Amino acid sequence: MIVEAERRGAVGVARLNRPEARNALSSELMEMLCEVAEAWDRDPDVRAIVIAGSDEYFAAGADIKAMRDRTFQEALSNPFTSFWPRMAAIKTPLIAAVSGYALGGGCELALICDMIVASETAEFGQPEIMLGIIPGGGGTQRLARVVGKQRAMELVLTGRRIDAQDAFRLGFVNRVAKKREWLDEAIELAEVVARRPPLAVRLGKQAVLAADETTLAAGLDHERRLYELSMATEDRVEGMSAFIEKRKPDFRGR
Repeated sequence: MIVEAERRGAVGVARLNRPEARNALSSELMEMLCEVAEAWDRDPDVRAIVIAGSDEYFAAGADIKAMRDRTFQEALSNPFTSFWPRMAAIKTPLIAAVSGYALGGGCELALICDMIVASETAEFGQPEIMLGIIPGGGGTQRLARVVGKQRAMELVLTGRRIDAQDAFRLGFVNRVAKKREWLDEAIELAEVVARRPPLAVRLGKQAVLAADETTLAAGLDHERRLYELSMATEDRVEGMSAFIEKRKPDFRGR
């Protein structure tokens, strides 16, 4: 299987598995990853999703061999085009577990996730400029929102890579883990999210994403509406009651 999917309690773990191609994002891999993530997104028992690669490669970009001979018309209809909006539409929190290379489309896949846990061996970059093209999966836009225009411009126009510590300093990744602990640490973070009230988690994700996509006034208005929705849930009553009664809450996603 080019995407290995397994459940660990309330956490879904999807691992890219194309070692012969350094986990390059082929059409087949992208379609399977979308199908796995979308199925888990519909499952109320899955409350967080981890996307991981291998120790050596998260994903080393797009499948260049397949891209080289692609016509303009084929590029317009390629699954690569629909992959990014489908992944962006996932409401369940996504956590990228990155070890080794996350380049080109691999870097964009990490960026589309809500949090990133990186191994100390991780390298990130958008080297598309070296191939005569630019990022096409959101790299220019999401990178600029994460690290700022000046840094994003440098990375996109030079193709330079950054290591895990530089990525952490730039606010690109949430945590840097030891090289044998990166997946466990990502799953541990996902388990923390999974223990939180699931409706509030999804609403919180929507609210934070709105900060990237709207003006401050519109974002604050959107946040207020989402807050009011969270106030209407049974989990809100349970969470507040548990706090007052000094006990562990039992969130049920209602």
